Amino acid sequence: MNKGLRRTPISYTVLILLALFAGLPLLVLVFNSFKSNLELGNNPLGLPSGLDFTNYVEAWTQGSIGRGMWNSVILVGGTVIGTCVTAGMCAYAMARLDLPFKRGFENYLFVVISLPVQMFIVPLFFLWSNLSLIDSLFGLIIIYVALNTPFSVLLLRTFLVGIPKELDEAARIDGANEMQIAWRIILPLARPGLLTVGLVSGLGAYSELLFAVIFVTDPDKLPMATALLNYSQGHTQLFGLVNAAAVIMTVPAVVLFLFMQRKFIAGLASGGVKG
Repeated sequence: MNKGLRRTPISYTVLILLALFAGLPLLVLVFNSFKSNLELGNNPLGLPSGLDFTNYVEAWTQGSIGRGMWNSVILVGGTVIGTCVTAGMCAYAMARLDLPFKRGFENYLFVVISLPVQMFIVPLFFLWSNLSLIDSLFGLIIIYVALNTPFSVLLLRTFLVGIPKELDEAARIDGANEMQIAWRIILPLARPGLLTVGLVSGLGAYSELLFAVIFVTDPDKLPMATALLNYSQGHTQLFGLVNAAAVIMTVPAVVLFLFMQRKFIAGLASGGVKG
């Protein structure tokens, strides 16, 4: 066995410490979701005195979590589909076609990724107002797709450049056009990359708060992430309800990531060694 891969007590210790570092905050969050504000003040890190689900019931009703969760499902689904379609076609063009200024487009995408999104909020808000896209889940989906597409294009491109171009040539000889080659031959071979893009963009849309608060003011259209803003009374924050709502919001994301973590890690690893 390779010495670099040998399991030693030191490696186990490091892994246990990393697991505790990642898991303890979530454990404290779950503990605090069963505590009242008074108990939180007296015992912010310890075990709760009992399993009282009152915070969960109040958080669900006061924060309209059910409605927010449905809106988040719409946003996540639209963002994943839009990002995969847009990034897939762009990555196919950059990886498989003989485009002019290809290197310039790649550099442009790197620059776009490095820019802070806050600098686009004001002009984008006026543009969305003129287009009547304020208070629209569709308008928010367009923003999320635009935010996720640059990184997704660069990630998918690394998958597509490693696919032999003989497949394209054989398909063209058989009479297939570029759309058929892209969707029926090339992109299906990059399925790990598409799954990775879908997971990253979906989790990003699920947890995004800044654009959701600014571009959606109708309470019936607010996503799940904005529920945490509803648990305050004057200058007092209802921390027990905040913790309960945070647990409710975190569980779907954690379950999804645990279910797809192998494919996600494999997709990132495969994308990092190609191109």
